[in-house]
Amino acid sequence: MSALEEELSGKRLELLKETFPKMTRVALLWNAGDFGMTLKYRELERAAKAMRVAVQALAVREPKDLAGAFSEMMHKRPDALFVITDPLTVSHRKQLVELAAKNRLPAMYENAPYVDDGGLMAYGPSLAENLARALHHVDKILKGTKPSELPIEQPTKFEFLVNLKAARQIGVTIPPNVLAQADRVIR
Repeated sequence: MSALEEELSGKRLELLKETFPKMTRVALLWNAGDFGMTLKYRELERAAKAMRVAVQALAVREPKDLAGAFSEMMHKRPDALFVITDPLTVSHRKQLVELAAKNRLPAMYENAPYVDDGGLMAYGPSLAENLARALHHVDKILKGTKPSELPIEQPTKFEFLVNLKAARQIGVTIPPNVLAQADRVIR
C-alpha cells in the first residue's frame, strides 16, 4: 500500500493556507533522523515556496527534543504548524497536540488520530480504508497468493477533519468554505 504522503503535502499546506489566508510563516516539525521524513520535508518546503510561505524548519530526533522545538518555534512566532508524521511524532502526538494548544498555534496533521486527540486539522488517506485493503492482501497471502503477485495500491478515500473544539481553545475561526470541505467536524 502506498500512502502518497509526499504527494499530499502540498494539498495539506493549501488547506492550511485556505483556512488562514494571512499565513506567511509555517513551522515544520519533522524527524530529521528518518530519511523518508526528509523527502516529505523537501516536498513541503517546495510547496511553501510556491505559496510564498516562509518555512521555519524544526528538526527533532527524539522525544526530549519536542519541547525545545516548540520553545524555539515560538521565538519567531509562526502563523501555523505542520507536523510531519513518523513513528516519533505519532507516539508523542498527545504531547504535540497539547504543545500546539498551549502555544495557541493552529496545526495541520497528516491523519485522524491527531484530531481525535484534540488537534485542529488533518488531511490524509482514510486509515480505516487502508487497513481494510491491507487485511484483504493478508487474506490473499494466507490463501496462497505470493506477495509479489499483488499489486501496489494507492489510497482511494481521503479524509479532511476539523476540530472546532480545538479552534475555540486556541481562539481561531475556521471559515465556512473550509468547513464545507471537511469530511468530519468535531464540535
